[in-house]
Amino acid sequence: MKLENEDALDNYIICHQCLTLHEEIAIADGSHACCTGCGGVLYRYNTQRIDHGLALSITGLIFFALANFFPLVQIEVLGTEQFITISKTIFTLFESGFYLVGLICAFLIFIFPLMIFLINLCVFALLKAQKGKKITKELLVLLAYITPWSMTDIFLVSILVALVKLIGYAQIHIGVAFWALLVFVLIDVYLVKRIQIFEIWMLHKRIFAHKDEV
Repeated sequence: MKLENEDALDNYIICHQCLTLHEEIAIADGSHACCTGCGGVLYRYNTQRIDHGLALSITGLIFFALANFFPLVQIEVLGTEQFITISKTIFTLFESGFYLVGLICAFLIFIFPLMIFLINLCVFALLKAQKGKKITKELLVLLAYITPWSMTDIFLVSILVALVKLIGYAQIHIGVAFWALLVFVLIDVYLVKRIQIFEIWMLHKRIFAHKDEV
């Protein structure tokens, strides 16, 4: 197959399972296209995902705020109480001289997760309003770069492991922020796995192509 220019690649899609190359065709709203080789789903086109993504982004930001402003857990050892929060964990690393580790943790468990949901909120809002074709494209490129670096799920697992080890030595009280963080991680995983970036690209392409035609 010979392509005249690189822009022609935008009209082709590779199957993620068998790597078969397919030419993209227009499909009806609410439907999906399947691979001719393995039958796997190549792409979906569903404008309702814009409303779903917008609602999930707003909900995720609310729970993210709760997870950061309230204590995760309260640990009591020999009458001494200690509250643990996400921000306190990061600041403790800096105060202890672990500047590089603290900086990495700040990006992985706070800055990047916050950016991902803010970008998703902006993208879905712009797609809903059918505005900002160029900025939406730039935001999607940025989202593709930073999404793999969100580690809130790993952070949650590390907290669970630490709590299991401390059960025999201290009294542990789960805070509101812990449950908020748990809900946030579930929303994050669902948003990334269920509404994938290439599907948002598909919505972007179809919405603004239709708008240009009109």
